[in-house]
Amino acid sequence: MYASGRGDTLSPSGENAGSAGEVLMGLFLGLGMAGIVLLAVSLVLDGVLEGVFDGALDGLFDGWLSLPVIAGFVSMLGFTGAIVLGSTGLGPGAATTAGAVAGAGAGWLTWRLSRALMRDGGGDAPHQDDLVGSAGTVVTAIPPSGYGEVLLRLAGQPVKYAATADGPLERGAEVWVTAAPSATSVRVRAVER
Repeated sequence: MYASGRGDTLSPSGENAGSAGEVLMGLFLGLGMAGIVLLAVSLVLDGVLEGVFDGALDGLFDGWLSLPVIAGFVSMLGFTGAIVLGSTGLGPGAATTAGAVAGAGAGWLTWRLSRALMRDGGGDAPHQDDLVGSAGTVVTAIPPSGYGEVLLRLAGQPVKYAATADGPLERGAEVWVTAAPSATSVRVRAVER
């Protein structure tokens, strides 16, 4: 082994035998990439880690052992450790500490974000009773004792329903929904202006 003048150790053939810093840099970058792979796996195998313990840890960690949280921690540990190790004169201990702190922060943010998304209940799905009182247009004429079609807006989306009325209604007539006897049909009356 010979010194190269740069502080690296050379093998007898003159090739760089690698330094501890390069090994640690590779380890940190490997952890960062492993975290990204774990995140991709967690998107495909959602909830597998929670299922492995089969409820044994219910409530104990309250989501802390989810794959996205672990992936966030491992990725930030690796990438932050690599950045600190490569850009500062600090040693591997400081790089590991900085990576662990950043990883804990990323894991906590991932946990909070996933909890916020899980709580987002959104609105209830529209129900046929929500149609009563809404306005629409006849798109297929409604005969005196049969069904035609009306175009209504349900949750902002145009939806076509089978419709009956007390009397005949021509195509293009404006109507009000008076009842919704089934999920696919409505009873309407003409709008009088």
